[in-house]
Amino acid sequence: MDTTLQDPIVGQVLDGRYRVDARIAVGGMATVYRAVDTRLDRVLALKVMHPALAADVSFVERFIREAKSVARLAHPNVVAVFDQGAEGAYVYLAMEYVAGCTLRDVVRQRGALRPRAALDILEPVLAALGAAHRAGFVHRDMKPENVLIGDDGRVKVADFGLVRGVGDVTNTTGTVLGTVSYLAPEQIEHGTSDTRVDVYACGVVLHEMLTGAKPHSGDTPAQVLYRHLNEDVPAPSAAVPGLAPELDRLVAAATARDPEERPLDAVALLALTRAARAALTDAQLDAVPPQARPEAEDGAGADGRTAVIPRIRPVEVPDDEPVRHTSRLEMAPSDVAAPPGRTRGGAGGLRGMPSRGGMPSRGVLAAIVAVLLVLGVGTGVWYINSGQFTRVPSLLGQTEKEARKRLGDEGIDAKVTRDFSDSFDRGTVMGTDPEPRSRVRGSGPVTLVISRGPKIVQVPELAGLSLAEARSALKKAGLASGLVKREFDEDVARGAVISSTPEAGADIRPDSGVALLVSKGAPIDMPDVTGESVEAATTELEDAGLTVKIAPDRVDSEQDAGTVARQSAAEGTRLAQGDTVTLTVSKGPRMVSVPDVTGQKTDDARKALEDAGFQVKVERNFPFLGDTVGEQSVAGGEQAPEGSTITIKTKGL
Repeated sequence: MDTTLQDPIVGQVLDGRYRVDARIAVGGMATVYRAVDTRLDRVLALKVMHPALAADVSFVERFIREAKSVARLAHPNVVAVFDQGAEGAYVYLAMEYVAGCTLRDVVRQRGALRPRAALDILEPVLAALGAAHRAGFVHRDMKPENVLIGDDGRVKVADFGLVRGVGDVTNTTGTVLGTVSYLAPEQIEHGTSDTRVDVYACGVVLHEMLTGAKPHSGDTPAQVLYRHLNEDVPAPSAAVPGLAPELDRLVAAATARDPEERPLDAVALLALTRAARAALTDAQLDAVPPQARPEAEDGAGADGRTAVIPRIRPVEVPDDEPVRHTSRLEMAPSDVAAPPGRTRGGAGGLRGMPSRGGMPSRGVLAAIVAVLLVLGVGTGVWYINSGQFTRVPSLLGQTEKEARKRLGDEGIDAKVTRDFSDSFDRGTVMGTDPEPRSRVRGSGPVTLVISRGPKIVQVPELAGLSLAEARSALKKAGLASGLVKREFDEDVARGAVISSTPEAGADIRPDSGVALLVSKGAPIDMPDVTGESVEAATTELEDAGLTVKIAPDRVDSEQDAGTVARQSAAEGTRLAQGDTVTLTVSKGPRMVSVPDVTGQKTDDARKALEDAGFQVKVERNFPFLGDTVGEQSVAGGEQAPEGSTITIKTKGL
């Protein structure tokens, strides 16, 4: 049966512009429809938030944040967002329509993919995520369902509904947002998300493309979460023998349980992916995997929807308290026991009642009264009270004038308060009290919370503060510490802030990042200490403000044994106070056997000695009389230090 026929939105025109033609997909937060923009006459996708979630301000803000975040990306591998709006209970995004299928469809139908195909899909996904990461966003819900493959072969990343800033923490009221099969360990354990959670999810997606199955399975979401926390993602070649080791290493790097061991972001993973591809032969790229039926959704639901997973915590129940309570409203007629000696009735009611209009027995009457007390009376009270209440309509995103009129039409009085909001335009409703769909008695009132627009924060004076003090001051002001750069400064102490961008006093939005320029102190010009004793060199460098480290191994060198043979920073290098310089100690020059060059022409003798590693000096006893070597300062066959000078003398005719 075509369920779209029962969808109340299909056939409607939202905002007088978007005609909804058909339902495409249903997700955890929203339903996606194919629609037509009647103004521009183009097909697009309309993502409409579920009405039940539209009553939740946090979900609406996340929904609107998706529109703003994706609109800023403008990347060819990201599904574009054209518009955002609300009409009544419907909050929607107007998005690019991609005719094709999802990566989930491909894996379901074909199982494991050839490595070339898997990498052809992964690379544009990483390009899209890389653009998001460099713009300061984290997707947080990467999975095959969110990878769209167009009929023209283009790959696009969709559903930035869980997007957050790079440094945000996602630990909210004890829940973790995401899909269990693709959650990184730190998302599960600590609720934190940065660019590396997308890297982890892409590693899982790559494993799934190469093997046709998720790396961790389980009967329940909790089992899958436990395995992500405690087990490494297995090598794809364990499931598909013959896969190249470069692919195993790529998956292992992306899915390291310790986020510090993963590539920093999707850009770094893309570089590793391209390097892995370059190392593979055509035969390895086009290896045909054995086809196996993809596994079930591992406790995540057959449609792979995003789930809200409760954080696992022990629950203490008093010994005298039953674990399960059944309220009256939960109780069904079958929960009411029949009087002793009688059985429950079928379609005709309770057995034991007279069949021809006679009065029922007292036992039966007692059972009927019990049922009425449990069901009928409660229903009656609700029925009486329901006429005295009105439900609060969904007003989020509407102007104050529109919201007042809507409440007036419902016979509800309005009160107004105002607050700052980064998600709702100035003058629009950002919340109500009571919340939408709540019941109010009589004419209310309902308080409308009207957005004052984004709150402006002034950048504090940070120059001269230590980095830790500057970060604390930014946090106190409602701002975030952004990129930290360091440079030499003779007037500002090492570790202190030189300046900020934006500069002190600038007006910016809350939670914006402020870049800091931190002093490395006055520069220290590295001296040349080669040939000095280790003690003398160490004293000289430490007096200059540097830290000295001695390399564990000594090396052959023209320098005397026990003196400095090498220094890690060349003479003249500009260093900061506290920087470490590594000194390598000489074992002395290597002893080399001297070749016998007597009787040879001077040019041939010079070449033979230089090839052996010596310097050569020529002395001519009888100039112009001969060019043959008669003597050499170190006899042939004897040992001399490598690099030392051998003198050769010519003899007469």
